[in-house]
Amino acid sequence: MNIRQTPETPASILIVDDLPDNLRLLSDILQDQGYLVRLLRQGEMVLPSVLSLPPELILLDIMMPGMDGYEVCQQLKTDERTRDIPIIFLSALEDIADKVKAFAVGGVDYITKPFQAEEVLARVQTHLTLQQYRAHLAELVDERTRELKHANEQLQTALAEIRQLKDQLQVENLYFREEIKLEHNFDEILGQSPLLAYTLFKVAQVAATDTPILILGETGVGKELIARAIHHASLRKDRPLVKVNCAALPAHLIESELFGHERGSFTGAIAKRIGRFELADGATLFLDEIGELPLELQPKLLRVIQEGEFERLGNSRTLKVDVRLLAATNRNLEAEVHAKKFRQDLYYRLAVYPLTIPPLRERRDDIPLLVQAFVRKFSKKHGKLIETIPQATLTALQQYAWPGNVRELENVIERAVITTPDHILRVELPETPIAITEPTKTLETVERDYITQVLKSTNWRIEGPKGAALILGLHPNTLRFRMQKLNIKRS
Repeated sequence: MNIRQTPETPASILIVDDLPDNLRLLSDILQDQGYLVRLLRQGEMVLPSVLSLPPELILLDIMMPGMDGYEVCQQLKTDERTRDIPIIFLSALEDIADKVKAFAVGGVDYITKPFQAEEVLARVQTHLTLQQYRAHLAELVDERTRELKHANEQLQTALAEIRQLKDQLQVENLYFREEIKLEHNFDEILGQSPLLAYTLFKVAQVAATDTPILILGETGVGKELIARAIHHASLRKDRPLVKVNCAALPAHLIESELFGHERGSFTGAIAKRIGRFELADGATLFLDEIGELPLELQPKLLRVIQEGEFERLGNSRTLKVDVRLLAATNRNLEAEVHAKKFRQDLYYRLAVYPLTIPPLRERRDDIPLLVQAFVRKFSKKHGKLIETIPQATLTALQQYAWPGNVRELENVIERAVITTPDHILRVELPETPIAITEPTKTLETVERDYITQVLKSTNWRIEGPKGAALILGLHPNTLRFRMQKLNIKRS
């Protein structure tokens, strides 16, 4: 480091001595070398002067009237604003004890009177150089400390993201393994009725294409089962079917679930999240309850369907994906379009190939086959041995309206298997089954009536083994959401 004084970079030095001759001599020596010099004759004035304009070095006489050099040095060293300024003592004292005391109170060196220019300059330059080195080193330490702190913060953030992504990937990998392991095909869809056969014929026609499919039908008819069958018969069958239930998510989280988000993009977004569209790249995405999608989010969905591109929340970079879309709803979307609750352009894009799944009451001939399958399934699950299904039981099941469709039938059979004490199936149907819905009623009205009836039968209990959610085959939170959406309240 170059410490030679130049007009552009003069070092400032404060000289404190009660004798004017000493001040004049030292000032001449130092100013000849380009130093900036300030002079003081009283020890009491040193601290205020230094605080007002800090020098880079202080030459301090020991023997002065009033406050001597030792006291001045101690005062400067006990103040954190001035303690780092180097102090060189000036004195004619020869006693070694005086020199020891000078160092003890904080001095860095000692210049003996009478002054020799060479000694003064050598000691001044040495300690200015050391001070510059110390300042430079402190700067480097501060800079490295800041860099390390910033790097540590970034590392901790990255580790948090990695932990969250690891957890997310573990869940998704498990989900994918389970999806791939399951055999989803037409054999899972039980029934022999002409209506079901026609539906499966239409499924077979379109499954191998990449056309979006809108699956329509009442709650419980098996729309997800049809979606699985379509995916299994498609060219993407080796990839998982990625599912999102739009009704099970709060409106403010659906966009993040579908398209993902960056860390900090909204309150609670502590790490980056991969959305379902990105996850389903090269595969099939099934959007259940598409009618619940918020209106403000529908243009973004339309764009990704048409152009295959979107942006994560909090990121302007456009992502491209190749996704086959399946959607399902129990709503009348045409009526929703007319009511301005669903975008017309999105509806037309989804409804290129609509599939309507018939309700169970329109294919009663399939009920015996379904009952037999459910009895086998739940007997194995609950360790029961049900050998006989009385014909009278099958007849009663066929005569019931089944407003909850196959899902309701499945739940009724599971309860029957659990409660049957011997090998002969005993089924209890609701005492007042809901009448078959008139064609003029909307799907929303049918759903409201059915959910209300089930809630009344459980005395408005939602959760638990005797709750409405179990009977309906819904998660309790999903049922609460549907009740709020359909304005169902206990009267």
